[in-house]
Amino acid sequence: MECRILHIDMDAFFASVEEARDPRLRGKPLIIGGDVDGTRGVVSTASYAARAYGVHSAMPMVQARRLCPHAIFMQGNFHLYAAASRRVKEILDGVSPQVQMASIDEAYVDISG
Repeated sequence: MECRILHIDMDAFFASVEEARDPRLRGKPLIIGGDVDGTRGVVSTASYAARAYGVHSAMPMVQARRLCPHAIFMQGNFHLYAAASRRVKEILDGVSPQVQMASIDEAYVDISG
C-alpha cells in the first residue's frame, strides 16, 4: 500500500481564530503579536487584509504600525489559540488515527487508508 501523508498548515491561524471569536474583525486588517503598544514587539501573524499592506510574521510591530496604521492590533491570546488547535486535532482524529501536530497551526495526517 502506498503511504499518503497530508500536510496541513493553517495560514494566519491566530487571526482566523480571532475572526471566528468576533466576526466583526473579518475582512479588516488584523495584526496579532506581543507588546502591541510598545516598541519591542513582533508580529505573530497578520490577517490577509493586513498582509495586503506588506505586514508579515516576525516583522517588528513598529514597522507593521507604519505600514498599516489603521489596523486592529491585538495581543495574542494563546490559550484561545491552543483550544482552537485542540478542536482541529479532534476533527483530524476523526479522519485518521495517525495525526501528528507539528505546531499549534500545523499537522501531518496519514490518509493511506
